[in-house]
Amino acid sequence: QVVNLKGDTAKAEFINHFKEVQKLKTQLEQYTDLDDTGKQTIEQALPTDTLRGFKSMYIDTALELKRKQGKGGDAEVQQLEFDLVLFASSLIDYDYIMGLIAKSTQPGGKQKMTLDQIIEMISSHANLHEERDDIKAYLEANRDKLNTGSFTDKDIRQGYEAFKAQKAAEVLNQIAQNHGLQSDALQTFVDHIMDRMIFDGEQLTDLLAPLELGWKARRVAELALMEELLPYLHKLAEGRQEISGLNAYE
Repeated sequence: QVVNLKGDTAKAEFINHFKEVQKLKTQLEQYTDLDDTGKQTIEQALPTDTLRGFKSMYIDTALELKRKQGKGGDAEVQQLEFDLVLFASSLIDYDYIMGLIAKSTQPGGKQKMTLDQIIEMISSHANLHEERDDIKAYLEANRDKLNTGSFTDKDIRQGYEAFKAQKAAEVLNQIAQNHGLQSDALQTFVDHIMDRMIFDGEQLTDLLAPLELGWKARRVAELALMEELLPYLHKLAEGRQEISGLNAYE
């Protein structure tokens, strides 16, 4: 069936139905005495590739609704329980993925995965949602290099972290340009926030001082800057404690 995910109610129903499908799939896999015919019947009824595709859609939809839940979304959304762990594997984590990428670059070996297979696996596992978009972007940007070279785990980690740092710098530079600020000044402002995990309104005022705005115009500029800067700061803070003082702009 075609899945129509317009509206939060439809998205919530999709999540609940798919969790039931996954539950049944898990129960079927527990029958260890299945013969080849039984396995083929299950595969025909619910192809692995189809399940993987819907699993990726489930993760994206659940994360979207969870963000809305945190912002006081609809009552139905607030009632949802997002059991993302259901689709996670303790093996599929950052270290494991870095190792897989390194192995994919080594010559020979029947068990190594291709970059496309790694990207597909990343997309279908919930416990990688904080890193998966960046890892996929890194793999796509370096596809030719990774397909023709031979790299260790350390090489992959260093390359990925350098890629993330460059990407973050480019995003921050664009934000600075959008608001008429110096990139280094905005970087210093962000660094101070992340060092202490505290947002300081006086430092924001100092950051905008070179624009020589009146208080009304400065307030408008502050709100516009923080609206664009908030997602950037939240991403930097993933896995750490909350940034104190940011709630005034959320």
